[in-house]
Amino acid sequence: MALKVFDLQCELGHVFEGWFGSDDNYESQLARGLLTCPVCNSKQVAKKLTASRINRGRSRVQAPNPPAEASTAASVAPSHPARSAELAAPAMSQLAALQAEVMHKVRDIIRNTENVGPRFAEEALRMHHGEVEERAIRGTATPEEREALAEEGVTVLPVPDYLDDDRMQ
Repeated sequence: MALKVFDLQCELGHVFEGWFGSDDNYESQLARGLLTCPVCNSKQVAKKLTASRINRGRSRVQAPNPPAEASTAASVAPSHPARSAELAAPAMSQLAALQAEVMHKVRDIIRNTENVGPRFAEEALRMHHGEVEERAIRGTATPEEREALAEEGVTVLPVPDYLDDDRMQ
């Protein structure tokens, strides 16, 4: 089954990928409100412009034989699929290790915050105005509350639900 991979963007500018069985599948999910930004949970999602990909397969026209110097240089590159996989594997394992490390650090940061729940906007404003001591907090806020915080100059970072310490498995 071929999948359509679209670059999507929410109204706050977060860009992410969406994988769909077809254009109709994307449109259906969008119409039913099933598409949300993984960063801020916004349901105002739009497809970004992307270049078409044309899979032409192998060219029928043979390239001319390269000069001797180029041929020697090209022979250094791995031509055996197993060797290519061996060379690519360290990069993939390093990427996976880096992703795991970043996820671990983000979850550590979240674990070291106080969950104030729906009082998040109120507590953030109290800290901003100097009424209470500043501390790391997390909680929930409506889009209107987030907008009001921004207007007050309070910077907040939406945390996806799957990173919330109380919801981790």
